[in-house]
Amino acid sequence: MTPLDSLDAALEALHFGFRGLTVEADRYLATLGLSRVHHRILYVIARVEGITVGQLSATLGVSKQALHRPLTRLTEHRYVSMTRDAHNHRFKVLALTSDGQQVERTASQHERDAVAEAFARVSAQGRDDWYRIMGVLAAKLD
Repeated sequence: MTPLDSLDAALEALHFGFRGLTVEADRYLATLGLSRVHHRILYVIARVEGITVGQLSATLGVSKQALHRPLTRLTEHRYVSMTRDAHNHRFKVLALTSDGQQVERTASQHERDAVAEAFARVSAQGRDDWYRIMGVLAAKLD
C-alpha cells in the first residue's frame, strides 16, 4: 500500500492487528453460522447482568434496528433468552443460555489467546503503552 499520510502505518497496524485478534474467533463462529457482530452481542450480555435491549444498543453504539436481525438470530438459535422486565414490561431483559455462554467463552478465549501471545512478545512497558493508547482512543466514545 502507498501511504498517503504519516499516520497510515498506525492505521494499518490497528486494522490488521484487529483482524489478527479476531481471525480464530471468526473461524469458530462461522462454523455455527455466526459472525463477529453476534460475538459482540454475546460478549456484552455475558458481562452485564440484566441488560435490556436498549442498554445493549447503547453499549454497542448501534441502533435498535441494526441490532434486531443479529439478536433475533441469537434468540432463535437459543443462545440468548429474552424476558420482560418484572418492574417495567416495556423493557426486554437479555441473558445468555448455557449454549450462549459456551459460544461466548470459546470465541472470547480465541481472542484472549491472541492477546496473551502478543503480550508475551512485548515488554511490560509495551503492554502499558498499548493500554494507554487504547484508553485514549476509547475516551473519544464519551
